[in-house]
Amino acid sequence: MEIGLSTFVETTPNVETGEVISHATRIREVVEEIVLADQVGLDVFGVGEHHREDFAASSPAMLLAAAAAKTKRIRLTSSVTVLSSADPVRVFQDFATLDAISNGRAEIMAGRGSFIESFPLFGFDLRDYDELFNENLELLLKIRKDEKVSWRGGHRPAIDNLGVYPRPVQDPLPVWIGSGGNSESVIRAGLLGLPLVLAIIGGSPMQFEPLVQLYKKAAIKGGHDVSQLPVASHSHGFIAESTELAADKFFPSTQQVMNKLGRERGWGPYTRASFDSARSFEGALYVGDADTVAEKIIHLRKNVGITRFMLHVPVGTMPHDDVMNAIKLLGEEVAPKVREEISSWEKANRIK
Repeated sequence: MEIGLSTFVETTPNVETGEVISHATRIREVVEEIVLADQVGLDVFGVGEHHREDFAASSPAMLLAAAAAKTKRIRLTSSVTVLSSADPVRVFQDFATLDAISNGRAEIMAGRGSFIESFPLFGFDLRDYDELFNENLELLLKIRKDEKVSWRGGHRPAIDNLGVYPRPVQDPLPVWIGSGGNSESVIRAGLLGLPLVLAIIGGSPMQFEPLVQLYKKAAIKGGHDVSQLPVASHSHGFIAESTELAADKFFPSTQQVMNKLGRERGWGPYTRASFDSARSFEGALYVGDADTVAEKIIHLRKNVGITRFMLHVPVGTMPHDDVMNAIKLLGEEVAPKVREEISSWEKANRIK
């Protein structure tokens, strides 16, 4: 069971003061967060690509590379790379470079993304949303497989027997598929034999168990060994010394972000009642003290089949010290509890 973190490098206004942290300051803070995550024994850290004022990570590979030189063990991934609006050649080159700096710790999490700002920014038509992703994923996997590539598609200039460099330390360079729960994307990942990441940020996590089974069936159909294919979750949450303190610290910035997105997307208001419901044992928020969060992760592993858990923190702007404390608690208190319980559970199941 791998345990880690993800961030979108938020720069939303401080809920109490209205002050907006600079992109440069927040980027430097995230590098410190990745270094701490490595020091406390966490397995992976993901940075999500966005192209808007309230998120500072338009180039996850660059930010992760800054952390790679200061870390020793933690794996470094995008979460996600918006592949529909990215050049697969450049994506591969960036992450192969990150792989070299980190000595084999880079991963790509490829997804469509739930934000659309990158499409007009890079000159793509949203009507080509699905077609662009399919073509770009095909090319990315071909580059991953072959040093010299010949390829032709409908949206990008053709490549005629050209080399793509540098080559990564890992062969193959890990490519995950990020999905918000779309059955088509889950099946695609399974058929291709690519690891799957599910964004479990609403409703009951138990509702994703059929999607995990669908993924596994598709992988078997594609001729892949299911036992070698990890399934991850990306879930919002926060850890503090008590559950009440964690909830009170995490709610204000979460409400601010969810209501802003709600106004953009036509959702209803996000209330404390909504928040408290989501942080119940069967809800999608992993907010509480170390025991509470550990119990929920264990429940997720046993009942949904998740083998990598990524806690997304913060949601919106929170004090850097609070985020660092949450990372410390996740690595030093939550992760050991989860690993010990899951190890015992898996051993007992093997015996049976």
